[in-house]
Amino acid sequence: MRLLVAGGDRVDAGKTTFSTGLCAYAGATGFKPRAGNDYWFDHDDYERAVSAGRLYGKDAKRLAAASPEAVEPEDINPLHRLWRPSPGADAGIIGASHRRFVCDRVGDAFVVNANADLPESAREHLPLEQATTVETLAELNAVMADRHTTVLESVREAILARDRAVVESYSDIAVPIQQVEFDAVAVVDPGRARVYNADRYARAREVVGGSTHEGQLEERVSDVISHCDPLAEVGLPALGGEKRRDPDVVAEAYEVAYEAVVTAALS
Repeated sequence: MRLLVAGGDRVDAGKTTFSTGLCAYAGATGFKPRAGNDYWFDHDDYERAVSAGRLYGKDAKRLAAASPEAVEPEDINPLHRLWRPSPGADAGIIGASHRRFVCDRVGDAFVVNANADLPESAREHLPLEQATTVETLAELNAVMADRHTTVLESVREAILARDRAVVESYSDIAVPIQQVEFDAVAVVDPGRARVYNADRYARAREVVGGSTHEGQLEERVSDVISHCDPLAEVGLPALGGEKRRDPDVVAEAYEVAYEAVVTAALS
């Protein structure tokens, strides 16, 4: 059983809290194929990982902790991007205004933006001596077509090898990894979860096609769900920070929503 959790229009939609609870409810391993954090806005998370010579975010850490088997954040999150704020109109090689791509962790290797200001702590603690350096979008896309594709294929195989897997998307991207057939889809917004038949969600995604996003062709959730109706819509109660951090507590609080997701997967 493979379950996809995607977010609505808002970046902070509650996807990770929902996903960790779903892992606990279904006894599933959590995956976040692509993720990222910001050197400024997520500085504590950045420092915690980098001081240990690693680069991962809190979402992957929470998903790994919620999984029934012993997995590290890097095992379930092969691609992690580090950003930092970039004042002014220059959008950099990614085309993202007000923030600049600094580097990617691609499996165990790194890809560094030659035009970004690499934090000194990253230089000190991360194994960047053999990192690939890119200066243009064309160079980055070439690396992504090679190395990024390889590590995504590896995590795809890991997802398919599990009897039960919860795959969390990033931002408001409809599907974070290709060539995985899901059994049900949950789209999460603050206060609600909408459950979709996976086949209908996939067909709607085909209708939408690809839109340019960070150098790739990816579909946004809002475009996809405009072409299909949910099987169920369930309200999600607000949870305090301590409760959100406990997957078993989340599983109990969101039980009705999780039951709808699993029912859709098994139907």
